[in-house]
Order: sequence, then C-alpha cells, then structure tokens
Amino acid sequence: MIRDDIQAAQIAAMKARDTATLNASRLILAAIKNRDIELRTSASTPDDDVVVTEVMQKMIKQRRESVELYQKGGRQELADAELAEIAVIERFLPQQMSEEEAASAIDAIATELGATSVKDMGRVMAAMKERHAGQLDMSKASALVKARLA
Repeated sequence: MIRDDIQAAQIAAMKARDTATLNASRLILAAIKNRDIELRTSASTPDDDVVVTEVMQKMIKQRRESVELYQKGGRQELADAELAEIAVIERFLPQQMSEEEAASAIDAIATELGATSVKDMGRVMAAMKERHAGQLDMSKASALVKARLA
C-alpha cells in the first residue's frame, strides 16, 4: 500500500537526516489523516490507495499553483522549495498513464457506454474515475473526454 511506503520513507528519512523528504512525508501523512477523518461519516469508503493517490494529486496541484504565484512574485527560493516537495510527493504516486493510454481508455469507455455527445461526459468521467482513479489526473481526463465527445 502507498500509505505504508510513505511511512517507511519517513522513517528512512529520519535515520538519514533527509529533512526535505521527512517534511514532505509528514505533510502527506497529515493530509491523508485529514482525509480519513472526513471519510468517517461517509456511507461508502473508497479503496485506501485511491484515497491516498487523490490526496497526493491534490497536494501536487496546490504546489504547482504556488510555484506559479511565487515565480510571478519574484520569490524563486519559495518556488524551489515547492518544487522539491512536488518531487518527493511524485515519488510515491503510482505510474501515471501516458496521454495515448488515457485516450485509448477514454475511447474504450465511450464506445462501451455508447457516449456520443458532451451530454454523456458525466457517465464517461464516472467510469474513468472508477477504473483509472490512481493512474490519471482527473482534470486532464476531463479535458480529454471533452475533446473526444465534442
């Protein structure tokens, strides 16, 4: 499980005195714990790796936005710190689908569901999230689905 890998990396970072990895792993585990607390009241609980992957993808998205703002503001040292955190977080993510693989998966789901117009986008996105949640950033998938159905 991804959660176990992160905890093992945290322990290894403590022993190696790797502060960048240690700080990033602590942030990841805290965000995962917050998500676990949110899911306590939920009727259905998704697979643990899916939850962890969603949390890490959200963290990466937030950090990329911060990098952009820091660079616009002339604060390159803060942008570099965020980029270092992104690199640590990406180490724990499962292998992401390439754009070609994502397009073929979207084509397969669209033909399976009989999706022909943008009105069917919700059904296609639901199937994509169900089948490929940890392997693909859903914002990229949304753009690909919209292009496919348009």
